[in-house]
Amino acid sequence: MSDQRKYAQSTDDLPALDDILSMTGLEFMQAVKEGHYPGPPIGKTMGFWPTHVEDGKVIFTGTPTFDVMNPVGTVHGGWYGTVLDSCMACAIQTKVPKGSTYTTLEYKVNIIRPIPIGTEVEAIGIVHHAGRSTGIADGEIRGKADGRLYATGSTTCIIMKIK
Repeated sequence: MSDQRKYAQSTDDLPALDDILSMTGLEFMQAVKEGHYPGPPIGKTMGFWPTHVEDGKVIFTGTPTFDVMNPVGTVHGGWYGTVLDSCMACAIQTKVPKGSTYTTLEYKVNIIRPIPIGTEVEAIGIVHHAGRSTGIADGEIRGKADGRLYATGSTTCIIMKIK
């Protein structure tokens, strides 16, 4: 993972909304990946970080640990959902213009097989549409070493002009 990894430890660490709105979504996501802005605390909690950012595509790399297991000893479905929501929505964020922001309206996850604890995976989000008010993206979770498919997802996000 990135040597620039740092996560927000308090709300004071998060960038000001005016700073975020002064950049395109792509510029902001690149700044997080490069360590100029801290990543959200959910990334630390769940163990993932953005490792690739380009226009319309974001990849998060992560490794599920014991802390994200459910009572029957497998990775909790919420981990899949959180990582997929993050990569898909952040891919849409790369299409958001200055003065605008976004949020997830809905997302869907299809878990194909369990991820073994300790397996490094990549969650790849790719935008298929980003207009003035909505964005649509798909995502996949794949094993980093072998490319094995663990889950797929889809999302719709709302894009909101603030300034």
